Amino acid sequence: MTGKLYTKDKMFYQRVLKLATPIALQSLITIGVNMLDTIMVGSLGEMELSAVSLANQFINIYHIFCMGLGMGASVLVSRYWGMREQEPGQAMEALKKTICIMLRLTLGLALVFALVTFFIPQTVMGMYTEEAGIISLGTDYLEYSVISYFFLGLSLVCTIVLRSVGQVRMPLFVSIGAFFINLGANYAFIFGKLGLPAMGVVGAALGTLAARIFETGIICGYLFWKDTQIGFRLKDMGRKTGDLLGEYIRISIPVLVSDGILAIGNNTVAMVIGRLGVMFVAANAITSVTQQMSTVLIQGISQAGAIVTGQTLGEGERDKAWSQGYAFFGLGIGLGALSALFILAVSGPIIGAYNVSAETAATAEQLMRAISLIILFQSTNSIMTKGVLRGGGDTRMLMLADNIFLWLLSIPLGILAGFVLGLPAFWIYICLKFDQIAKTVWCLLRLRSGKWIQKISTGAQTQ
Repeated sequence: MTGKLYTKDKMFYQRVLKLATPIALQSLITIGVNMLDTIMVGSLGEMELSAVSLANQFINIYHIFCMGLGMGASVLVSRYWGMREQEPGQAMEALKKTICIMLRLTLGLALVFALVTFFIPQTVMGMYTEEAGIISLGTDYLEYSVISYFFLGLSLVCTIVLRSVGQVRMPLFVSIGAFFINLGANYAFIFGKLGLPAMGVVGAALGTLAARIFETGIICGYLFWKDTQIGFRLKDMGRKTGDLLGEYIRISIPVLVSDGILAIGNNTVAMVIGRLGVMFVAANAITSVTQQMSTVLIQGISQAGAIVTGQTLGEGERDKAWSQGYAFFGLGIGLGALSALFILAVSGPIIGAYNVSAETAATAEQLMRAISLIILFQSTNSIMTKGVLRGGGDTRMLMLADNIFLWLLSIPLGILAGFVLGLPAFWIYICLKFDQIAKTVWCLLRLRSGKWIQKISTGAQTQ
């Protein structure tokens, strides 16, 4: 089937925006929290900025693993939610079992990362840099982040579940509250205000932890005690899930594996960057926040794509889901162009907000130009891989594609550009992100094939 990159169905775009806008705003707030951290810590110096940036690279591995668990479960949750009118008993039972499996895996994963961070924080920092000062500061940051894994994981996966059934506003309001808590805690802990001692990078870790505790308390409290649509309660954690475990593994685990290996690959990229010097690391920390700001709507559309596709297929409308897939591809092209213009427009003021050397600022400018080019491709393939194709249940093929392009293209090209050829920062970044270009072409071919639409079972019925 070939389709158009736009549709005259206004209800489609309204539905997508209704889901995507709160998700995008929540992502923007989260990025704002991260930007506050980098600006506040950056005011202490490049060494502190680099330490927190690299320490968060390891925490981001856990974050991406949890995203894999949550988005993998979302494929099933959105499909079951679409099936609830046809088979309400079986669909809702399967939905609750999916949440139960997801939460068990999240808590187990949090324990693993907490133990690693607690016992070998210096080893973790040593993966990213050989600078003793950065390792020391980063170790301090990690030691105060141990408990945050549990709060981060639970709030993240529970938020994704709520989004999958169309509840997108409440998590947004919680994030707004978390933003102000993080702002106040950072101000007090980092700089020693309100009668507290100045803690520097440790204060940044404590400020983030305070925001995570608040976020988890509200999100999980709502899902476990107040929500009536899903009806999941803490007692459901003891459910027997054996009959659905195989289907969960088939659909969700490839997402976890894909995002997990992708996280390791991205950290390998961070290791390459870390060994290019403090100046390059600081410049990348500045630009990464800007890149995240420019992609918030793209992330919202991606998650909306997975939800809409899953629910449409759950309702039994295969051709409609296929046609919508092309419309999502067109949205990716348009949003990519807008994001590129945004990056070029704000790069100057953003770089000027940081207390860095002229050389670091010049490197950041090169990276901004490179990001504005890559974002054209990243936008489209993100909406397809993290949205439409994933929502269709095509998780195994996505697992292969994500990692083949990263490990066989981007990482080797980045190492070649940075350490062998000694190319300028612009070309190093292009090489490190070349997988985004290749995946965009692959996504179009996969969409046209129709093989991305997979059947999903509740344990008693296949849909």
